[in-house]
Amino acid sequence: MKRCLRIRVIMGKDRISELPEELLLKILSLLPTKTVITTSVLSKRWRSLWKMVQKLKFESDNLAKFSKNVGKFLLSHKAPVLESLHIKVTDKAEKRCGINVGVWLGIAVVRHVRELVLNLSLKNSVRFPSSVFFCDTLERLKLKYSIIVDVPSPVCMKSLRTLHLHAVGFKDNESIRNLISGCPNLEDLAIHRARGSRNRKVVLTLVIAAPYLKRLSIDGKIGGLTDGGYVINAPSLEYLNIRGIYNCGSCLIENAPMLVEANIRNVSKIVNEKILGSLKSAKRLSLDLSPLEIKCPTGAIFYQLVYLELCTHKAKWWNLLTIMLDSSPKLQVLKLIGKNQDASKDDVVSGKWNEPKYVPECLLSHLETFVWIRYDCEREEEKDVAAYIMKNARLLNKATFSTRPIESKELHKLEKRRKILNELTIVKASSNSCRLICDGESIVI
Repeated sequence: MKRCLRIRVIMGKDRISELPEELLLKILSLLPTKTVITTSVLSKRWRSLWKMVQKLKFESDNLAKFSKNVGKFLLSHKAPVLESLHIKVTDKAEKRCGINVGVWLGIAVVRHVRELVLNLSLKNSVRFPSSVFFCDTLERLKLKYSIIVDVPSPVCMKSLRTLHLHAVGFKDNESIRNLISGCPNLEDLAIHRARGSRNRKVVLTLVIAAPYLKRLSIDGKIGGLTDGGYVINAPSLEYLNIRGIYNCGSCLIENAPMLVEANIRNVSKIVNEKILGSLKSAKRLSLDLSPLEIKCPTGAIFYQLVYLELCTHKAKWWNLLTIMLDSSPKLQVLKLIGKNQDASKDDVVSGKWNEPKYVPECLLSHLETFVWIRYDCEREEEKDVAAYIMKNARLLNKATFSTRPIESKELHKLEKRRKILNELTIVKASSNSCRLICDGESIVI
């Protein structure tokens, strides 16, 4: 804006102010609200223009001063529709000075708010105002950190499509149940239950029942709730991401016939374990699990699965691979991912991979692409798995192996690695042609 003033002085004409009001408001909506307010001193045209901006964003690390200024601004705001309201406060040293969240959000509800993001990192928790639970215009709600959600009775948010709850506290089981059930058109739900979240021990079981839910992400990062867990009933679910659930009573996916993609990572020691078996309708699966810490499905067939991604840094990972290959008759793409460059050598438990007695149907008639990222050609079990797949995948047309970079002091390993990778070209004899790519070098075999 200072530059605009300089241009006005030099050219003698304020061209920006001649723009249509609708365009000016769109430009202002891209700026921080604090900057938007300062434009009121530019000219008479700008004096009240800031009051009509439909996207507001406030951020501060001083709660006492911030609370007073936000309230004053919202009371002066005149836009009939509020597209979005973002409030972020970080003040770990705050005392109970009277944060006016109820007043702020009450004004937003009156202004027909459509998106609300409340991010509070405070010493003391703030109860989320119940008035928002009956806002019929709200489409996106995102809450973070020092917020307590208390929903004693069913709510009504018919327009809500997106709900993200990141490390917030719930008063009890009924609060989360009433909140989700009061959003009948919910499509995107993300729940992050961080270790140390307030009141996390009170909520034992999260029941997620949403008829139109399409995306669900659960980041548990908590354990020890042996009497609780998760129950998911989402008949329209298309994408599922579950991470960091351990030592819980259950994680039951009751109804997900429309599931397309699922990512399951670091899930272990679930008493009533039925996670993998309930993903039979998925077309794409990404698994980072140890078969020693999770029950593998017995007799479950993944008839729709065409893409499988499996991490190879967990104990006995090859046993899970064997089960998934045998249970996925139409698998077309197999991607294996090794441990990170900075991972400890102790992260991978060595062992003997036992070659299956019968070749899985997917290798005989469907697998076309095989990718192995961070392939460790010096580990016997990895060499055996790679050779087995290359030898038996009859329709394989592309196999890609990438290994870890060799440091200058390890150049003596380069020839050995090249020899091991060349062995893959020898064992591949099942398909008529296959393009083998090793560390970017392409070979047709």
